[in-house]
Amino acid sequence: MALRRTWTTTVWCTWVAASALLTGIALASPEVGGDLAGAPGAGSVAWACGLALVAAQAAALLWSPRRPALALLLVAAAAPAAALFLGPAAGCTSVAVLVAAFRATLDVAAPRTWQTLAAAVLLVGVGDLLTRIGLGPAGPSAVVGALVQGVGTVGIAALAGTIVGTRRESRRAREERDRAAARERSALVEVAVARERTAMARELHDIAAHHLTGIAVMTGAISRQIDRDPEGAKRAVDQVREQSTEMLRDMRGLVALLRPASHGPDGTDSDGGAVQQHSFDGVPQLVADATARGGLVDLVVLEPEGEDPRDRIGPLAQLSAYRTVQEALSNAARHAPGRPCRVEVDARSADGVQVTITSEMAGDGDGAGPGRTGFGLVGMRERAELTDSRVTYGPEQGHWVVRLRVPARDDRVVARAPDAGTGAGTGAGIEAGETR
Repeated sequence: MALRRTWTTTVWCTWVAASALLTGIALASPEVGGDLAGAPGAGSVAWACGLALVAAQAAALLWSPRRPALALLLVAAAAPAAALFLGPAAGCTSVAVLVAAFRATLDVAAPRTWQTLAAAVLLVGVGDLLTRIGLGPAGPSAVVGALVQGVGTVGIAALAGTIVGTRRESRRAREERDRAAARERSALVEVAVARERTAMARELHDIAAHHLTGIAVMTGAISRQIDRDPEGAKRAVDQVREQSTEMLRDMRGLVALLRPASHGPDGTDSDGGAVQQHSFDGVPQLVADATARGGLVDLVVLEPEGEDPRDRIGPLAQLSAYRTVQEALSNAARHAPGRPCRVEVDARSADGVQVTITSEMAGDGDGAGPGRTGFGLVGMRERAELTDSRVTYGPEQGHWVVRLRVPARDDRVVARAPDAGTGAGTGAGIEAGETR
């Protein structure tokens, strides 16, 4: 709407300028004489026809936004007609031609623009030639002059329109590129947010499922022991309290992960709690906790003879291995309680570390299969993909076996944690950074 009003104003100004020019020539011709002597006087029929012709040009210009080529041809066609009765005042029709040629070349992608411009040059040139013939004998120089007049009138306006149109298209292209870049950034942000949400969901699942499974198992034992073995029930209550406290500590570490700016320079959060890292060194504590809850869990660590490949495994991969063991032990306690379970950490290969968790399946054959583990196995697979590790799981000869192969990388410099620790601290924080 604003562009339409602007163009209407332009057309109005064009008509006023052409009418004023025609009237000025009509008033000045008796005084000046010379070449203007043949111009119609003010108030004459020819002068009135000239004003009508200029008005017709203005009306044709109103079509320019929709049909610029047609408008240019109609406006240029007024030049030969004006030469028949306006004489030397026919040049007033060039005002509308300038505007129409400019408008026709604004759209640099418009079809047949150059053919239209050539036709407009011819029409303006014919009009100028007829004017010269009306003033007296015209030779070859008059033809050349008429051609120069047509090219100059149409060409200058067309050149200006092309320059302005090209700059406008360049600006539009830049704006579209900026919008595309903004959309791409927005999409990347959405993907990053989705990944962060998935990572947080995995952390919440790993933390809550592991500890709540132990609490559920121990509370079931308490209900059976409370009458027969009060002392054992008290010990079980203490273990429930320990599990609850540990879960709260892990949740606190996860919150610290979500608020990394609150970490102090000494590795503590704003409340003074230590933010520690889960790694291979935390696996023995996982096994000890599972055993304390009544599980039959054995740990076998096959140490390397030379360089320990665990020293070349990054924090994210170590956290992935820790969480895989944690999830596998939770599944075993949930779906096959009281059945033997074995955790093996094989660090003998220089290429990496293989972690194997083997647990007996329940008597019904369902065991800790993927149909019963919710998001746990999905989390294992996603964590493995993030660290270029490889995880497999499934039943083997009456056992549910989870294998995780973690490659050792020479370009990763890692300091192994001195103890198992608790909480989702530094390792999880690095994970969040590496998943972006």
